[in-house]
Parts: sequence; structure tokens; C-alpha cells
Amino acid sequence: MAYVPVPKDLSKVKTKVAFNLTKRQILCFSVALLMGLPLFFLFKDSAGTSLAAMAMIVVMLPCFLVAMYEKHGQPLEVVVKNIIQTKLTRPKVRPYQTENLYALLEKQRALEKEVSAIVKRTDKKTREAAGNRRKLTRAEKKQIAAVIRQAKGDGKAHTAQQTIPYLAMYPDGICKVAQRKYSKSIAFEDINYQLAQADDKTAIFENWCDFLNYFDASVNVQLSFINQGSQQEQAALAIHIPLQNDDFNSIRTEYSDMLKSQLAKGNNGLVKHKYITFSIEADNPAAARARLSRIETDVLNNFKVLGVSAHPLSGYERLKVLHGVFHPAGEPFSFSYDWLTPTGLTTKDFIAPSSFKFGEGRYFAMGKKTGAVSFLEILAPELNDRILADMLDLETGVIVNLHIKSIDQSEAIKTIKRKITDLDKMKIEEQKKAVRSGYDMDIIPSDLATFGNEAKNLLQDLQSRNERMFLLTFLVVNMTDTKRKLENDIFAAAGIAQKYNCALTRLDYQQEAGLMSSIPLGENLIPIQRGLTTSSTAIFIPFITQELFQTGSALYYGLNALSNNMILCDRKQLKNRMGLSWEHRAAENPLRQSGKSQTPFSLLTMIFLSATRKPSILPLSSGLAGK
Repeated sequence: MAYVPVPKDLSKVKTKVAFNLTKRQILCFSVALLMGLPLFFLFKDSAGTSLAAMAMIVVMLPCFLVAMYEKHGQPLEVVVKNIIQTKLTRPKVRPYQTENLYALLEKQRALEKEVSAIVKRTDKKTREAAGNRRKLTRAEKKQIAAVIRQAKGDGKAHTAQQTIPYLAMYPDGICKVAQRKYSKSIAFEDINYQLAQADDKTAIFENWCDFLNYFDASVNVQLSFINQGSQQEQAALAIHIPLQNDDFNSIRTEYSDMLKSQLAKGNNGLVKHKYITFSIEADNPAAARARLSRIETDVLNNFKVLGVSAHPLSGYERLKVLHGVFHPAGEPFSFSYDWLTPTGLTTKDFIAPSSFKFGEGRYFAMGKKTGAVSFLEILAPELNDRILADMLDLETGVIVNLHIKSIDQSEAIKTIKRKITDLDKMKIEEQKKAVRSGYDMDIIPSDLATFGNEAKNLLQDLQSRNERMFLLTFLVVNMTDTKRKLENDIFAAAGIAQKYNCALTRLDYQQEAGLMSSIPLGENLIPIQRGLTTSSTAIFIPFITQELFQTGSALYYGLNALSNNMILCDRKQLKNRMGLSWEHRAAENPLRQSGKSQTPFSLLTMIFLSATRKPSILPLSSGLAGK
């Protein structure tokens, strides 16, 4: 088990300007004095000193709160803004409502005709006398402005389609997230990391660190881990052994019962997907396509070094992923780009859920599902590589997203040096206070000493080791049918975070931004970020163990030692096809069955009977299993 030290959150160290106060505090206190002192002297003579002082305190208190209050790194005005938007300004319910493109064009044409009629409405006599068109009156200008406002709307999301934060999804897989922002996604498979030897683990970890160091400050990276709804029925169907008209049905039944019991030990019915999404800024799709293609090639090469199978997602595949997130119950996805032109619909019409509801501060509703978005607050001085794996091992459907933003190396070093300077100033101020009070000047607050040492160690890592600075946002989405089940799932996830000395904190009044940041588009709408180095970011390694659960002619080979999931595969489809084959002749075995790969009945009986006690024994022969 690998442990990596985590640097202190230096964002808590505020730059002091004067009087041991920050710029924000000096500004807010100045405004408070400008508002409170005149009010005090104004009411001092008429209302008395006490009432005037109380009125001054009441007026100055909001400024003090703005200066001092902070929640998860967000100031008071941001918190109040989120509450107002959730409760008042933004529509709480966003139903599925299709807006046909052709109908919108007709509406636009009608509005243009209406504006043109207003402009051309003039007095013929006045126009003939003046020889030109008269100026619009104030009433006509107001009428035109009202028509334009009606055409533009209020800029708020009123439908489920408008809530999804992207502009266009192209067939080649490039998504236009904003006006100058484009993204692309790559799906990758798992590898055996947790079961590997120590040297192999170290090699994988170092390669993953190099993988993260590849991305510069202009590229935003999102790692998405989507555990979708249970497919227990399909898994049970894959291990089903049908009965036949022979004398071996009792053995088949016994073996089938054993397979069902083994299936219940794991979570084979839970479909797990892993994606990496990278986004850049570009002036147009052509420029974005060229650079995204280069990044895609480099990412695939880095995955190849790690021994990870990966492939880029097309536009259809990305839409299918989004449809799976918005329809966790497993509704089938039906879409083709050829349908857009004849129907006048957009891609959002094929992936949007029946409705969104964001009226509550700690929950959201998506169709018939109730969910909540939380973020991981990293408090531990060190982390191990099991935290992400344990989070993804939850038996319930969970979506985990890691937004990683690289900081330019020179800017990171400058920032750390400024923090060290601020800490030294604070240390000198504390020493002056100690001398004036008659105490030993070497006695300083423990937090100040700890942050000072951590900042110096961090600067040394950036300058002398292959380390970079990253900003990490760790989001966890839980969705269930009821609030009670949801709270139980969140409690289980919070228990895992607590196990590693972290905290899973609910995003209060930011559920919409959290949910839209948890879909693989490469857009992070949550400003809560944690500064980490390369190694401390790479400790959230996305590799656990490679699962092997094939269907068709697959045979049972045992259980995965880490996940307890069944190993079901067809060795003929694997890289190494080597296996055992028994041949027997009629003269040697009277209870024979013809052909190769057919074991004698006595040997098969032993294998069947021992399978209930040692399920990792060799698979059934194809003849007896009804293959």
C-alpha cells in the first residue's frame, strides 16, 4: 500500500497588507466605518449614545460578515448568491420540452417581420414632405425593444435541454462546451494495479505521474468514473446452464447453484466505465480540432506505456455516455446524426431526462431519481492509493469526477514564494508581540510554524524534484429512488472518506453546478479547489484490477482475489489461448464421449462435485455444460 504526503492547503494563508489585515478586510472595514460613524454622530444627540451605537453596529455588521465569513473557500457574497439563485431567480423545475429548429426559424422570421413593420410604419404625408423617412418615436423604440427581449429570452434555463451545458456535439467526438471552449473524451480500461508486486506498482505510479505532468496550464483534465445501474439479470443469464435430455441434469443444477452463489459475492451486475476528458480554448472548431487531435495522440501513447487499452469516443458514443448519466435506470439510447436535419431537433433532445429539479439546497431530482452531489475535502497529512478504489467499490451506482487543472510552473513557484514571505511577516509580527509581552520570541503559534515548514518543503519539491502544482476538485454523485436510500448511500461514501481522514461535504445550494460538472464534458463549475503536487494528485490512481467477465462461450475460472467478482471468459478470445485438452479412446473408456476436449465422465463428476468447495477449479467441458 503506497502512501504519499499531502501538502498543507496554503490557500488558508492570506496575504496581509497592513495592520495584519488583508485587502478584502481593509476595504470592508473602511466601508463599515464610512457607513457607521456618520450614522453614530447623526443620532447621538437625538437618540442617545447607546441607541446610536446600536444602530452603528447593525449597519456595520454586514460589512464585518463580508470581510470575515468564508465557507469552503467561498466568501459570503458567493454563498448568498447561490442561495438566491437556487431559491428565487432560477427556475426550479426544468421539464423536457422540445424546440424544433424549423419552428424557431419561423418564429425568428415572424419577429423580424414585426420589427420591420414597426420601423416602416410612418406617415406618408410627412415622409413625402420631408423627402425621407421620419425618426422613430419613443413608443415605437420601446415596442421594438420589447420584441427583441421576447426573442432573446431571459437567458435562463427553463427546459431540461437548456440545462445541459454544451453548445454542440460534432460527429467526430469534439464538443463545443462554450463559445471558445472545446473538449474530447477517451474511454480507457482497467489494469491490475492493486494485485501487482511492489516494483510493478511503483512503475505504474511513476508512469501515471509522468502522464499528469504532460498536461500544461492550457488544458483542463477531467477523470470520470461512472458506475451505472445494475445488470444482474444479464449477468445471471451469462452463467445459466440449460438442462438437457440426459443423466447429468442434477450435476448441472448443482453447478449452476454454485455459480449463482459466487455471483452474489461480487458486483458483476454493476457496469463500470472510465473516461478522461480534456478541454482547451480555441477560436474556431478547426483550430480546436487540430490541437485536440495532437493531445489525443499523446494521451493514447501514454496509456500504451501504462499497458492500458483506450480508444477515443465519437460524437455518438459521447452522447450515449451522457444519456446513460441522465437515464440511470437504463433506458435504451436511440440516435443518429442523420435524424437531425429532417426532424429539426438537436442532440440534447435525444439525451435529456424527463425533468430537472433544483429547488432544494442539498438535493436534486432528475426524472424519477433523487440525487445529491458532494465534494471530497482533503484533510489528511498523507493519502494512500486505496481511497479512490474503495469509493468505486460501493455496490450502489455512484459517479466520481476529478477535475485537474495544472498551474504554470513559474507561477506556482512565485505563488509559493509569496506565501513564504507572508508567513515570515506573520512570524515577525508574532515575535514582536512576544517581546513586548515579555515572552520568549521563539515561541510562535504552532499553525504558523507548520505552514512555514510545509511551504518551504513544497518549494523545494517544485524546484528540485519532478513535481508540479495542480488544482483538484473531487466530486461524488449519488442517485437513488428515495431520499432515505440516498442518505444511506451518502453515509457509506462518507464513511470511506472518514476512513482516510477526509470529509465528504455536501454542496449546499450548488447542486446544479455540481451535477453539470459531473458529466464528462470537461467543464468545472465548482470553484472549490485543492492545491496538490503531482505525486499527491497521482495517488488517486484510476487503476484497480482488471475484470474478466465475458459472455457467449465463456467459462467459469474462479473469483477475482480483490473484487470477488467472477472470472468468466473464453480463452480462445484472449491473448494466450493455451489450455488443456483430453483425448480418450473408446477401448479405454466405455463411458466415453466423442471428440477432443471431452473429459471422461468420472473425472467430470469429480470436478463438478469439488466445484462447490473449490470454485477456482478448471472450467467445465463444453459437452457437458451444453455449450
